[in-house]
Amino acid sequence: MTFSSPADGSRAMRAPMPFILLVVIFAALLIAICGLSVMLGPRTIAPADIVAAFRANDGGADHTTVLSLRVPRTVIGVMAGMALGISGALLQAMTRNPLADTGVLGINAGAAFAMVLGIAFFGVTSASGLVWFSFIGTGVTALGVYSIAASGKFGATPLRLILAGVALGALIRGLTAALVLTNPVIFDQMLSWDVGTLALIGGGRITVVLPFILTGLILAASLAPALQILSLGDQSAKALGASLIRTRALTLLAVILLTGAATAACGPIGFLGLMAPQMARAICGAHQPRIMALTVLIAPAILLGADLMGRMVMRPGDIDVGIVMAILGAPMLIYVVMRRKVAAL
Repeated sequence: MTFSSPADGSRAMRAPMPFILLVVIFAALLIAICGLSVMLGPRTIAPADIVAAFRANDGGADHTTVLSLRVPRTVIGVMAGMALGISGALLQAMTRNPLADTGVLGINAGAAFAMVLGIAFFGVTSASGLVWFSFIGTGVTALGVYSIAASGKFGATPLRLILAGVALGALIRGLTAALVLTNPVIFDQMLSWDVGTLALIGGGRITVVLPFILTGLILAASLAPALQILSLGDQSAKALGASLIRTRALTLLAVILLTGAATAACGPIGFLGLMAPQMARAICGAHQPRIMALTVLIAPAILLGADLMGRMVMRPGDIDVGIVMAILGAPMLIYVVMRRKVAAL
């Protein structure tokens, strides 16, 4: 008979600490970037002046800049970052494809196209109305990409999913551009939003998308254990009693909620769902709950960092965050492909 010593028990209790420390570090990093997002811009505002702006209600320049512009921009950056990052983690876990991302698969483009249709043919301009078109576009595009990829005799392999997503996304973006360029009203509304932006987003739009993002995040957290089992392969997951259809259906629902809401708020931002889960996986390994826990901190930090880069490079103007993310994300996509680990996670 083998007895464990108190030291063994102590080591077992201390085992989670390294991961907890990682969570604390990335949480602190996110908080620091949020602070910088409020401080920096065309005009730098000192921390003391930010505190005074929260206390005062005098309509002064600092009060307006902080509460009406930079705080909403930071809040939507955190929300959209979490939503898009977790969407990518869900897709990668569900498809066992490290290249899966709502931008790469064309899902963001589908959401944007549906919103343009809502404006052009149904006269919908409010955030509360457009978010539903975004959900429809997200769901239809995701199903379309999977159907195209699964149509051949080899099924929806990782490479076929990427090719189907890139092809369908290019078609959808072309149709979106045609509608936007031929309709002056849509052109004015979509000029900056169509490439992805955190600027000029008021509290009303945040209020509209917040319930959907929170619901999607809670659903994603509840699916993490099932997705961990799914990562073992369909046969092993079935042997362990997992419901593949239920897990994939709920995962797709979470992706629709998160991607649809984020796209409705700030436009189609690509590569974030690829970058953040890849970084989380490199840090903590193929452990889905931990990947999601780190992704929910890493993704908004990346998005706000990219937004800060766009603001600081072109001061007093700025570069839309969607453009910065494309510049940062394309090398990551090439790197993942070059590693030749596309077959499975």
